[in-house]
Amino acid sequence: MPNSDITISSKLPGVEQSIFSIMTALAMKHNAINLAQGFPDFNCPPQLIDYVNKFMHEGKNQYAPMPGVLPLREKIAAKTEKLYGAKYDPDKEITITAGATQAIYVAISAMIKYNDEVIIFEPAYDSYLPAILINKGTPKYVQLNAPDYKINWEQVKKLVNAKTRMIIINTPHNPTGITFSPNDMAQLQKIVANKDIIIISDEVYEHIVFDGGRHESVCRYPELAKRSFVISSFGKTYHTTGWKTGYVLAPKELTEEFRKVYSYAMFSAFTPVQWAYADILEDEAHYLGLNEFYQKKRDLFLDAISGTKFKPIACQGTYFLCVDYSAYSNEPDRAMAERITKDYGVACIPTTAFYHNKVDQKILRFCFAKNEDTLIEAGKRLCKI
Repeated sequence: MPNSDITISSKLPGVEQSIFSIMTALAMKHNAINLAQGFPDFNCPPQLIDYVNKFMHEGKNQYAPMPGVLPLREKIAAKTEKLYGAKYDPDKEITITAGATQAIYVAISAMIKYNDEVIIFEPAYDSYLPAILINKGTPKYVQLNAPDYKINWEQVKKLVNAKTRMIIINTPHNPTGITFSPNDMAQLQKIVANKDIIIISDEVYEHIVFDGGRHESVCRYPELAKRSFVISSFGKTYHTTGWKTGYVLAPKELTEEFRKVYSYAMFSAFTPVQWAYADILEDEAHYLGLNEFYQKKRDLFLDAISGTKFKPIACQGTYFLCVDYSAYSNEPDRAMAERITKDYGVACIPTTAFYHNKVDQKILRFCFAKNEDTLIEAGKRLCKI
């Protein structure tokens, strides 16, 4: 096809190709173990595949209701109340989406208008900023620094003004692995009290918290919940990232606006999978056992790299481990990540990708949502650096 002579004014002129795509392609080219992109290399529970197959054969292959199939929304409501003590109306306050990233995008699109300010904490999951910019919002950044990545709530307080419309939080946090504490939630609650500020709480790793810690969901805090979109992911919980199914909890008034946008962006998510998730949610053991399941993988990977000069950063949740590589090199983190991929056969993510201004703290992120053999082999290769 000939080159287009159409004049294009990009809505995202500063956005480059995703670092996840870049590092995954590099891993494939060099036959490297891919600890870059955040997906498991093991399968989902076998019964979940059986359930999907069953519902496909039963004819659950047409459009689902726009908010999602009701039995699934009812199961989510029951789980949320049991875990966090929060009651959500399955009919008016829960929506099934085509993944958590889409839910985040739709929530931002529904709420953010020209010049509205949105506070984000960096390093940040890379979908937040483009969604803000596409909707002509103004991002305001709070930088978190290694090794503890603690939030300076006084800085957040100073950023808040009459234009502040939204604050996006993420706990457990990708890429750092930190989790919010009760004090963090209390500080956030003080800052937004009596203000017209909406919260997006990205909680896709809600069931992956380590060392006896508790997930501090916004749902536990009524004064926060009443102004929040709480977003989670079945992909993270059931090792099915390719099925792209998530959900959002929000008060009726917020949900109404969310669904106005969602109904034209997607209308409804994949039907048979929704029915399958509704069935598997009957078995609490899977999601309640994820903490232990992934903590073993974290500890195995930590042991596998114990012979390296990497300095691991405390990982309280998620399935990502960040490490300080400054004992090896002072080179930029992307160059280091590419060199490790090419020369030692293990792909990772440079954390500059999670900062708008490419802050380089000599930190790399590894995904440990992998089989034991994969993690052990990756450790052997990294020990050769």
